[in-house]
Amino acid sequence: MAGRRARTGRGWDASPPRPGDGDTARRPRRGRRGRGEDSEAETTPSPPRNEAEVAREICLRQLAVRPRTRAELAGALAKRGISDEVSAEVLDRYDEVGIIDDAAFARAWVSSRHAGRGLSRRALANELRQRGVDGEVAGEALGELDEETEAATARTLVERKLRSARGEPDAVFRRLVGMLARKGYPPGVAIRAVKDALAAQSAEAAEFADRIDADALADAEGDLERDGRAVD
Repeated sequence: MAGRRARTGRGWDASPPRPGDGDTARRPRRGRRGRGEDSEAETTPSPPRNEAEVAREICLRQLAVRPRTRAELAGALAKRGISDEVSAEVLDRYDEVGIIDDAAFARAWVSSRHAGRGLSRRALANELRQRGVDGEVAGEALGELDEETEAATARTLVERKLRSARGEPDAVFRRLVGMLARKGYPPGVAIRAVKDALAAQSAEAAEFADRIDADALADAEGDLERDGRAVD
């Protein structure tokens, strides 16, 4: 019987690969960097950041949300531990290039809050003071809101509320003057706005407005003063 043909290939009896056989010869593995080298690179501490750079980033994040006054930005920097010297340096530079402009902020604030919320000059002055705007700067911005415009806004607010007002005329009258008081309107402006709006609503409301006596006005003024103090 003829002997079996010897197996070839890659079985248990395969011959070891010869040098130069590209399909079977293994290439030597490339060496790897030691673990210590990688760890050292990963844990190398970054250089400490400049305090002024940190201060600028804080300011820019604050300004990205909405415009800010210089006092608001100074307060934000103080809370983050920025020194007074660095804070003044950064804010002075922002003043120079116009990034901070309290006068422009006050004008925009007065225009927006009066048109959007119907706030009076008194209420707006209080808000600007809380945001650190200088009194003279605030006064100039508030000067653009004259008495005629303020009275017209009060009347518009009352007319809007009257559309859904329910209850006795006396109760409605008091609620409306109280609403204007919380927005900072002085008693004379508030009471006049409510009386005029009631008189224009209907014959019954006009009759009530004509009958509002001195005692009712005095009580309403008292309500206005109490609500007005909440604005201050």
